[in-house]
Amino acid sequence: MHSLNYKIVIFLMGILLLFNGGLMLFSALTSFIVKDGVVFELTLSAFLVLSTGALMMLFGRQHNKQIQRREGYLIVSFGWILMSLSGTIPYLLTATIPDFSAAFFETISGYTTTGASILNDIESIPKGVLFWRSTTHWIGGMGIIVLAIAILPFLGIGGTQLFTAEAPGPGGDKLHPRITDTAKRLWLIYVAYTLLETFLLYFAGMSFFDAINHSMSTLSTGGFSTKNSSITFWDDQPLIQYIIIFFMFLAGMNFVLSYYAFTRKFQKIFRDEEFKVYTSFLIIFTVLIALVVLNKEGFFAVGGSTNFSQLESTFRDALFQVVSVITTTGFVSADFTMWTPFLTIVFFGLMFLGGSSGSTAGGVKVVRHMLMIKSGFLEFKRALHPNAIIQARYNKKTVSDSISYNILGFFILYMLSFIIGALGFGLLKIDFESAIGLAASTLGNVGPALGDFGPSQNYASLPNIGKWWATFLMLLGRLELFTVLILFTPFFWRKH
Repeated sequence: MHSLNYKIVIFLMGILLLFNGGLMLFSALTSFIVKDGVVFELTLSAFLVLSTGALMMLFGRQHNKQIQRREGYLIVSFGWILMSLSGTIPYLLTATIPDFSAAFFETISGYTTTGASILNDIESIPKGVLFWRSTTHWIGGMGIIVLAIAILPFLGIGGTQLFTAEAPGPGGDKLHPRITDTAKRLWLIYVAYTLLETFLLYFAGMSFFDAINHSMSTLSTGGFSTKNSSITFWDDQPLIQYIIIFFMFLAGMNFVLSYYAFTRKFQKIFRDEEFKVYTSFLIIFTVLIALVVLNKEGFFAVGGSTNFSQLESTFRDALFQVVSVITTTGFVSADFTMWTPFLTIVFFGLMFLGGSSGSTAGGVKVVRHMLMIKSGFLEFKRALHPNAIIQARYNKKTVSDSISYNILGFFILYMLSFIIGALGFGLLKIDFESAIGLAASTLGNVGPALGDFGPSQNYASLPNIGKWWATFLMLLGRLELFTVLILFTPFFWRKH
């Protein structure tokens, strides 16, 4: 009989809090450097979180070192909730977000890399707190659990069960047979990209503070900005926007492919089906949207002069918003809901697309759409040849029935979650367009929604119960449904 190993769950939660508290100290250091007046509050926040983490590790120190699947799911789900709860402390102690519901919303929006915000005047917030806000993205981006896996061997604990519960997408190639080495390599790539983007943005004209915050938001596909107008603030500096587009693209593709690029295995990248479809989607939708916007602005009118500045600006806005929504980053360079009703529907559809598996993006993921479409077309063949054994193939390998069933189950649950999510917002008397936009955006971890919560607005007007409903959807989407929903099943809690 396998009873729940709760002591290891508490012990590992303590480790996660130590990570959280340690990173809070960087925010306190930022506050000290820029002299924004909240050094004490941020240091106290770090001390409270570190102390709680140390106590939990002390309580769970005599644990059985075996993690079964049940413990893995518990550590992931409750780990994210506990990190988010502790992450509210800097907002509450500095009184930047004094309301707990709003503070929890902002924090879980950070960790789940949704980037939906309730702050009306971001630029008035102390820089130390803004740095903490971006840090929540950065921690959540690659997954706090993957970071923990890199540390677990020192504790004599195998972390495979955690990786399967947390890793975004139906899984890509493993870089290395040992899961720990995989986690370390992914984090090295993640850190390297963050530093590279920071320096590029700095040399392109951003302040160093803005550059590092936007790098953390980009690589995590988060979307929190240090400016009220998001990336529109740098509308007259195209280079900044192109740098962000490039790193959003990298963050939305499988990180394993980045590893192949660093090890010069370029053939593996260009042969990857998901990468080809992901790139094709970005190109097709960018061209479509740019053409529609240019047509609306009279660019193709007979007798009109060719304005290359207008052409470049429209193309850049289209590319930026397509990459931002597909990778679920949620940065805003233009309000796409103001273009045409047709394009509003297109962007609503893109909220369901998602980036690649093994990326920091949210959403359904490109590989799932691919395999569902392939399976759909194979049904035509099966109808004509009922006795033939026909299976979908991905990257020249046969896709097992169990993976096909898992993807189908995931998609059905995803759409049900979206419908129930929208109904929940509808109960709060939120209009139809805003309700479906909120459900798609929070479940897909996109950020900007539609209607009253579009790219040029924020989530401040959402009632408190709506904020809590949105946080649940954000967590559900970020942890790929099964990890959270399995906790609501009676058989999960029975002894096995």
